[in-house]
Amino acid sequence: MSAPVIAIDAMGGDFGPRSIVQASIACLLATPSLHLTLVGQASLLEELIERHSGVDRSRLLVANASEVISMEDRPAQALRGKPDSSMRVALRLLAEGEAQACVSAGNTGALMALSRFVLKTLPGIDRPAMVAAIPTQRGYCQLLDLGANVDCSAENLYQFAVMGSVAAEALGVTRPKVALLNVGTEDIKGNQQVKLASSLLQAAPGLNYIGFVEGDGLYRGEADVVVCDGFVGNILLKSSEGLATMIGERIELLFQQNMLSRVVGALAMPLLKRLKADLAPARHNGASFLGLQGIVVKSHGSAGAQGFQSAIQRALIEIQENLPERLHGRLEALL
Repeated sequence: MSAPVIAIDAMGGDFGPRSIVQASIACLLATPSLHLTLVGQASLLEELIERHSGVDRSRLLVANASEVISMEDRPAQALRGKPDSSMRVALRLLAEGEAQACVSAGNTGALMALSRFVLKTLPGIDRPAMVAAIPTQRGYCQLLDLGANVDCSAENLYQFAVMGSVAAEALGVTRPKVALLNVGTEDIKGNQQVKLASSLLQAAPGLNYIGFVEGDGLYRGEADVVVCDGFVGNILLKSSEGLATMIGERIELLFQQNMLSRVVGALAMPLLKRLKADLAPARHNGASFLGLQGIVVKSHGSAGAQGFQSAIQRALIEIQENLPERLHGRLEALL
C-alpha cells in the first residue's frame, strides 16, 4: 500500500489553524508513513509550522486557499459563493486523487453539501450519513446518523444500517449486531419510518439485524451499530456529551466538600482519571461521512488538538481498510 495522504482543512473549527497544525504534526510524529497536506492561508500556516522543530517537510505540504467558510455560512453560500475555500480545495484534492481522505472541523452543513457536490455518493446511496463511535459498557457502538439528515425515510435508515455494519466490520467487529433506535423494543412501538425500516432490515441477507434498542440499551452495549435519523442522533450525541461533562464536574465538587471527601478523592483519583480519559469526547472525536465516493471525516468544531488528532487517526484507519470500496461491494449485494 502506498503512503497514506490526508488533506486537512486547516481553517475550520473553534480554535483555528494553530490547534490543527499542532494536531497534524503530532500525527506525523506518531505515524512515520503518513503524509498530510494542510489547506488554507499559506503564509499563516507556514508561520505556524515554523514554530515546531523537527518537522519532516517532505511529509507536510501546504496548499493555498484564499477563502474560508465560516460557521455562519449557509451550505448554498459555501457551494456557490466560495469556490476557493479551504474546505473545497481539500475536497478537490481528494476527488483528484492527490489525497485519500479529507478531515475538517468546519461548518457541518457546508461540508456535507460540498462533499456531495465534489465527490458524489456511492451508487445506490441517496444520502450520506454521519457516524461516530459511542462508548458503551461493552466497548463502543457506531451511531448514525448524527445530524446530516434530519428527516429520513425507511429506505434511508436501511441504507444507514448497511453502511454502519460495514464500517463496524472495518473497525474490527465480527458480524456486528445492528439495531434501530426506538422508544421501545416491541414490534408495535415507533413511528412509521422505523417500522418500515425494520421490515426491510429483517429481509436483508447477511445483515445481523437484532431489532429495536432503546437509549439505555445503546449504552449497555446491546448493539454494535445503532441507527436513527439525524435529528434524534444529534440530540442524543450532544446530550450524552453534556451529561458526561456534568457528572465529571459533580464528582470533582463532591470530593472537595470536606477533609474526608478530599482524602477519599485523592485515593480514587487514579481510577477517576482513567475513567475520564476513557470517556473523554476528544478520544472519540471524528464522525465519518459514509456513502461518499471518498473518505471525509468531520471533527467536532470545539475539539482541541487532541480531538483533531483523533479525527485524523479515524481517517487513517478508513484509508487502511479501504472503506469506500468495501462499502461499494457490500452495497451492491444489499441495495
